[in-house]
Amino acid sequence: MAKVFIAGCGYIGERIARSYMESEVEVTCLVRSPELASRLESVGFTTVISSLDDLTAIPALNLADMVLFYLVPPPGGGIADSRARNFIAQISATKKPAKIVYMSATSVYSGLDGDVVTEESPTNPDSAMGKRRLDAENAFREYGAAQDVPIIILRVSGIYGPGRLPLMQISQGQPLLNENESGPSNRIHADDLATVSIAAAENGVDGDIFNVSDGHPSSMTSYFNACADALGLPRQPQVALDEARRVMSPLMLSYVSQTRIVDNRKMLERLKVKLRYESLTEGLAAAVPDSKDRLAK
Repeated sequence: MAKVFIAGCGYIGERIARSYMESEVEVTCLVRSPELASRLESVGFTTVISSLDDLTAIPALNLADMVLFYLVPPPGGGIADSRARNFIAQISATKKPAKIVYMSATSVYSGLDGDVVTEESPTNPDSAMGKRRLDAENAFREYGAAQDVPIIILRVSGIYGPGRLPLMQISQGQPLLNENESGPSNRIHADDLATVSIAAAENGVDGDIFNVSDGHPSSMTSYFNACADALGLPRQPQVALDEARRVMSPLMLSYVSQTRIVDNRKMLERLKVKLRYESLTEGLAAAVPDSKDRLAK
C-alpha cells in the first residue's frame, strides 16, 4: 500500500494515519480545522482543509490508486448524508481510488429489543442519524458500482478510549436509565477500531460489511457506572423510563432506547484481528489515566 487518504482525520483517523506512518506509507488527511491541519502537518502528514458542507468549496482531490478511508460524520438534520454525497460528487470527476473503507455505524439496524444483529440483519434504522448513515452507505455503494471501486463498510458500535469517556455526564450527575430497564449496548476501544480499519483495507473485498465491537455488550447504565467507578467519581442517579423521557437529552434517550447485541464474529474471523482490549475492564484501564488528567485540569 503506497498511499492513503483519510477523509475526516480526527480521533480515529489520526490513529490510522500514525499507524501507516510507522510503515512509511504516504498519508494525506482531510480535516475541517486549520488548527488540526497545522498539528498534523507538524508531524509529517499532508493535509487538505474542507468541511464538505459546500460542494463548490471542496478543493480538487486526486485520489488515484489511493486507499480512501471516509470517516466524516453526517451533518445534523434530515435523513441524507449531504457531506458524503458532496465528497462523492467531487471525486467522481477525478481518477478513482483503489479502494474505499466507509466507517458507518450500527445505528443502521433497528433497536431490536436486545436481539442479536449480524451483517445480514435488515437495515431499518429508527433514528435520523441511522438513516443518514444508511444513506451514505448506499451512496458509496452506488459510486463503487459505477466506477468499479471496491467498497468495504464498517458498522461501528460506540467508541470509547482516552479522551472519549463521558466525563461531563458523570461529573454533572446526569440521570441514567434504571439498570433493569436498560438493554444491551456495544462498544469498541479507539485503538482497536483503528486496527480493524487497517485490516479491512488490507483484507476486505468489494461488498464486505463488518460489524465492529469488542463482543462484550453491556447496558449503557453499566457502562457509565463502570466509567464512574474507574474514575473514582460518584455514580449517576437512575430514573425510570417515563422520567427519562422527560429529563434526558434527545441524543442520550436515543442511545438508551436502542438495544441490540452486535455479532462481531465475521470481523474477527475474516479480518483476523486480535483485539487489544477485549473487554471494558481492560479498555477502561488504558483510557482512565488520560481522563483523570483532564479532570485534574
